[in-house]
Amino acid sequence: MTKTILITGAAGGIGRASVALFAEKGWRVIGVDRNEFGDFPKNGLFIRSDISRPEDMESIFEQAKAFTDSLDALVNNAALQVAKPLVQTTVEEWDAVMSANLRSVFLGVKLAHPLLKAGNGGAIVNVSSVHAVQTSANIAAYAASKGGLLALTRAMAIEFAPENIRVNAILPGAVDTPMLRAGLGRGHVGGTDVQERLDNLARKTVNGRVGTPEEIAHAIYFLADNEQSSFMTGQAMIVDGGATARLSTE
Repeated sequence: MTKTILITGAAGGIGRASVALFAEKGWRVIGVDRNEFGDFPKNGLFIRSDISRPEDMESIFEQAKAFTDSLDALVNNAALQVAKPLVQTTVEEWDAVMSANLRSVFLGVKLAHPLLKAGNGGAIVNVSSVHAVQTSANIAAYAASKGGLLALTRAMAIEFAPENIRVNAILPGAVDTPMLRAGLGRGHVGGTDVQERLDNLARKTVNGRVGTPEEIAHAIYFLADNEQSSFMTGQAMIVDGGATARLSTE
């Protein structure tokens, strides 16, 4: 029987790679993004919508219910990053980050819950970030939202275990996505242009390179697929090229 998954932030770097991988593995994909996707898998459904707006979330799941009777997995991948000093961050920017990165997951899971139950359980994968466990300057709102996502992951795992719904988080490190490239302007890795900054960043990882969206997509697939990760729930899986393994003082 064909499995169905809903992926938010589908048009971004990790989202696009995840859509491609799940489609390749024979899943039907429902993709959601504020931006257009382009050539979405033919047997899937693309919904252009803003997950930071509660009324949009209601509409997304109404469309999802019209498309499928059940969901096997939900990937909460959409995110907003505001990269600036905390004292310069406005209340509106803080709230925008929390709405996109944290509230959207609470609401998305709440609305997806009947569809996951209808399929006799399934998996929720929350895309957090290494910033949830090790962070840097000028990215406080994002780090706080991603840290909150880890606590929410654990809480949901406990609540949904009786219904055979597993909930795990993935924490990508430096991955070559549009979001990463946009955030390189913070000056935390030096360099005068994007390529030089990427090269400097690569040198900071243990395996000496920046990750690809496809590598994160495979880790998401592992957590979403009940054959591979059936005994995992409430966990935070770091995929960062070893960056968090090394002492910062080394």
